[in-house]
Amino acid sequence: MEVDGTTGWFDVLHSDEPEKWHDAVVWLKNSIIGNNKQKSNAINHGVIPRLLQWMIDDEISVDLRKEAAVVLGSIAKGTLEDIHSIVNEGSVPILLKGLNSSYLKYVEACLRCLRSIFNHDTSQIHLLYEDTSIVPVLLSVLPKSVCTQECITAILSSCCKTEDHQNILYRNGAVSALAPLLSSSPYKVQMPTLKCFAVMSYENEEVSKTIAAATYNGDSLPSLFVQLLSRDKTSEMQMAVAKCLTYMYRGGAMDHQDIKLKTLSTLVRMCSKDRTLEENVEGAETLAYLIEEDPELQQIASISDHIIKTLADYLNYTDVQQINTRTGQKKDVNWGDELKQAAFKAFASLGANDEDIRKKIIETNNLMEHIVCGLNSENYKVAMAAVRCLHSLSRSVQQLRTTFQDHAVWKPLMRLVQECPEEVLKVTSSTLCNLLLEFSPGREYILESGAISILVGLTKNPDPALRLNGIWGLMNMTFQAEQKIKTQIIEALGTDQLFKLLSDLDPNVLMKTLGLLRNILTNKLHIDSIMSLYGNQIMQAVVFILEGDHSTQVKEQTLCILANIADGDQAKSFIMENEDVLKKLMNYMLHTNTNLQIAATFCIFNLVWSEEEGAYTRQAKLRDLGVQKLLQQLLSTNDSTLFDKVKNALQQFT
Repeated sequence: MEVDGTTGWFDVLHSDEPEKWHDAVVWLKNSIIGNNKQKSNAINHGVIPRLLQWMIDDEISVDLRKEAAVVLGSIAKGTLEDIHSIVNEGSVPILLKGLNSSYLKYVEACLRCLRSIFNHDTSQIHLLYEDTSIVPVLLSVLPKSVCTQECITAILSSCCKTEDHQNILYRNGAVSALAPLLSSSPYKVQMPTLKCFAVMSYENEEVSKTIAAATYNGDSLPSLFVQLLSRDKTSEMQMAVAKCLTYMYRGGAMDHQDIKLKTLSTLVRMCSKDRTLEENVEGAETLAYLIEEDPELQQIASISDHIIKTLADYLNYTDVQQINTRTGQKKDVNWGDELKQAAFKAFASLGANDEDIRKKIIETNNLMEHIVCGLNSENYKVAMAAVRCLHSLSRSVQQLRTTFQDHAVWKPLMRLVQECPEEVLKVTSSTLCNLLLEFSPGREYILESGAISILVGLTKNPDPALRLNGIWGLMNMTFQAEQKIKTQIIEALGTDQLFKLLSDLDPNVLMKTLGLLRNILTNKLHIDSIMSLYGNQIMQAVVFILEGDHSTQVKEQTLCILANIADGDQAKSFIMENEDVLKKLMNYMLHTNTNLQIAATFCIFNLVWSEEEGAYTRQAKLRDLGVQKLLQQLLSTNDSTLFDKVKNALQQFT
């Protein structure tokens, strides 16, 4: 068939001459292969709607529909703009509908196009899950050919983004459908299959346990994974398997020591200099996740293959590399930033629990300078990883008193606390809490930078973890603090908010609020001054807790607050003039829990201490109430601590 020039072929594609369409599509297919300029030209000539029109027309021959899908798939391998053009024309629903065809070549062409689209544009993922028939169709088509296996596993690994997605795949039998692909499939099928298992199990306990319990041909899936972890496999495959095993372990599905150690060993190996930069980054990030909550693995990792020195070298890398993306475009990758954030994450996990490991990490050349630079980085990932690292290291009292003194880490941290998004505010504010301890050198600067109002703001946050960090920070701030700081905190918090925190459903928030009150009410002068200003509200709060349905620990902390109040010179009167509180103390002296008896008795001791003014009058009142008799009864206790407290209190009565 003779056609006059390129424009002529486009005219034929849009013509009403069906007998010429096939040749025109074949010409189009051949002209755009590997040629992004021609793909853009074809899009500008309106070929995408024309191809889709044929694909939805059941009257059109299935061979022409297949050729249309092939051309669409070729365009989808072009630039991101080309992919967006395909998506914006509504191609994804049509391609998904094509999977129901009985003609395998057409199904494969639709799948190849979908794979290219979902590799780079995830805006249409919802279409896979909104129609409940799509996932079963994908899984039923999966075993048809190597092409369907390769494409569907790649599609699922790109499109499993949420817990809902994981659960839909799991409930439709994805685990048993994917299992056979691990053993004898070609490499190009095994790799996306491993990625599928990884994304399905990530932070999903139910799916992780299902994968761990699954078998194929008598072998458990974890044992098949371990076979693919061997050193004769490619680094890419070892990394993919290590991710699967890491996610299953963190999902609570697998605690086999041998498999954990093999996974750890693989990930440490991926961090070494002879691996690619991409493997270095992925290896360190996955290692950080594997050991994050396991002190034993942290210990083993810290002495594996000089890992701390290896990670330290990451921090000195500065190159930016230009790479080719799958769509043929150039992309700058700042490997310096990528390696830094990976190293910070790994250091954070390594030093999460052990003081000696933290010391080794901190002794790394210029680490604190790197952390300060990281906190100031414009790259969000680097800044957040630096916060995580700082948070881990700030758990060390020794380092807070020494290394941290020489580096102004609190300056960028205070900025981040005020600017960072809520999902990372937890770790940022938690780090701030550690830096607010009494012996922290940055405490004064942090106070001057508005920390009180920031922390008070956090106590009002709907997220209980952030409320906890807010009140925890205030509690740390009041530990051995000057009176003016304590007064500023009470004024900023306000009694209404204090009562809200004492009514908080999270027991941790309640305990830290009581800890704050206890810290505020230390030092006789402070106790008297603060009670003279806020005594009625504080006593109301104490009674509120003692009368509530709370744990023994909460009641004990509240009685300790009363004991502190009883230690004040004038503050004592708030207890002595409140017969209801005195009777409550007597009830707790007879409580079945010894710790509550001890706390109540210590409060009585402070009230009757004979060397303080007005002691005789207080003793007489408590004697009349029957407190002395109660103390005499308690001398029969078998608990030595309670006995000593009772004995000391009785000795004060004259």
